[in-house]
Amino acid sequence: MPVFVPDPAIPGADDLAACRAAIRAGSKSFFAASMLLPPAVRMSAYGLYAFCRLSDDAVDEAGGNHAASLARLERRLSAAVAGRPADHPADRALAEVIARHAIPEALPRALLEGFAWDIEGRRYDTLSELAAYAARVAGTVGAMMTLVMGVRDADALARACDLGVAMQFTNIARDVGEDARAGRLYLPRSWLDAAGIDPDAFLADPGLSPGLRRVVADLLVAAEGLYARAEPGIAALPLGCRPAIRAAGTIYAEIGRAVEANGLDSVTRRARVSGARKARLLARAVLPAGRTAGLSAPPLTETAFLVEAVRHHPVPASRRLLPWWDVSGQVVRVLDLIEVLEERDAFRRSAPS
Repeated sequence: MPVFVPDPAIPGADDLAACRAAIRAGSKSFFAASMLLPPAVRMSAYGLYAFCRLSDDAVDEAGGNHAASLARLERRLSAAVAGRPADHPADRALAEVIARHAIPEALPRALLEGFAWDIEGRRYDTLSELAAYAARVAGTVGAMMTLVMGVRDADALARACDLGVAMQFTNIARDVGEDARAGRLYLPRSWLDAAGIDPDAFLADPGLSPGLRRVVADLLVAAEGLYARAEPGIAALPLGCRPAIRAAGTIYAEIGRAVEANGLDSVTRRARVSGARKARLLARAVLPAGRTAGLSAPPLTETAFLVEAVRHHPVPASRRLLPWWDVSGQVVRVLDLIEVLEERDAFRRSAPS
């Protein structure tokens, strides 16, 4: 499979330090898992995540002028793609990452499209429509991270998109009450109808019911199926990158199990995975990959456009990722990091990674 990676001497150290700080503040899980990545890949991941977080926050904090905020983000993305980024660490880092890893503009553009759907208050009648949304806000991140890791193989990209969609489904299942109180409802309308739940009435007064528990359970089942589909893709990644991606997937899957342990109550309770449990999952992430059968399964219909965008994008001369051998040492550092983060940082909602 074609892989490439830039010179590990990455410029823009100050910008990347700012991106790293933003990630540490915004997502403990992503930050901890990222420490399992080889350094050069980790730095690019910071730049990529920082722009995703910046975009998400800009839309959330725009008050009533969401459309104007989104338009500014689109202009900033165009400038970054053109190599003339705005004077902000996340923009400069994004421009560097896009050029360095030959990321098609269609991928971050699709991410902004997903944010536009949020601004519109779009609802989703079917699971397929919800998957189309998840493809944009999370599948795009999976695809871009795969490129950052130096892999452009279509099968590996399809599995990365599966993982992104699975993680977004888990997010939605966990945040039903929180989203409803913010005026958002992502659960498929056809499922709500079958459960006897009126969407408008639920948004007006979010409450737990047996029907809602069934809907949340069904969404977690869909997520589990996608985690299983994604698993063979881990073995298609460079050896040094596999622990971080396996850690991210297993931690998010564990969030789904925490929802189940809460009695499928995502309205009055918020599922959390303890630091000790995350530490155990991260320790397991260094084990060899599981099954590899299923790597060549076709992409989801809803994510196929992302795979095609990469397939048709010009690729620089192929170069292999540098070897990364100190896996056990990195895990020890990550476990120490989790201990510190659990003690010092307040919980905050994480974005799809």
